[in-house]
Amino acid sequence: MLALYHNEGSGLFVDQAPHSAVGKATQLSLTFGLFFFDYDLDGYPDLFAANGHIEEAIMKVQPKVQFAQLPQLFRNAGHGNFIPIEGAFQKPLVARGAAYGDFDGDGDLDIVVSTNNGPGVLYRNDGGNRNHWLQVHLTGTKSNRDGIGAVVRIGKQTQTVHSGSSYCSSSDLALTFGLGGETTAPSVEIDWPSGKHQKLTNIKANQRLQVTEQ
Repeated sequence: MLALYHNEGSGLFVDQAPHSAVGKATQLSLTFGLFFFDYDLDGYPDLFAANGHIEEAIMKVQPKVQFAQLPQLFRNAGHGNFIPIEGAFQKPLVARGAAYGDFDGDGDLDIVVSTNNGPGVLYRNDGGNRNHWLQVHLTGTKSNRDGIGAVVRIGKQTQTVHSGSSYCSSSDLALTFGLGGETTAPSVEIDWPSGKHQKLTNIKANQRLQVTEQ
């Protein structure tokens, strides 16, 4: 099963997967691609897993385990609860890499998955933008140009710009924040790798905000 580590806040992480729906739902899957992303833009990071076994004849040894496996999506319901979304994906894959990004420019995050000895698969997120959102794309000047390592805070949400996001994969460097029913972000705070701090206020939702390091 997947491990789901809860930060106890004291330097200790405890695996909550055995006591959650995540553990039960992933006992028979082999996961390669894995990441948090807010697919429904409610402000809580959800979980996506791209699955596929390494042994084509695995059913001869373990009849309940498939070579090609369905991807899995878990909605973050808050308070450490992740709910499996049944029926989100229909076709089993021998998945390996996985990445997210707003492919069609509608605000919600889509997913691309690479497969073993097969074509790539693009999953378009339909309906994920019912809530409001804000994408923040950074350009460093004193810091590195891609802003990698910068920390962005909107309300209680904190995200860090990073390159690699999953197995052999890199997702969109723009950070997507789900704002739920809010039409404005009161403040967007950025801590750049250079040590500079930047703050923007009263930013309208549903846009891709370009921010250059000042």
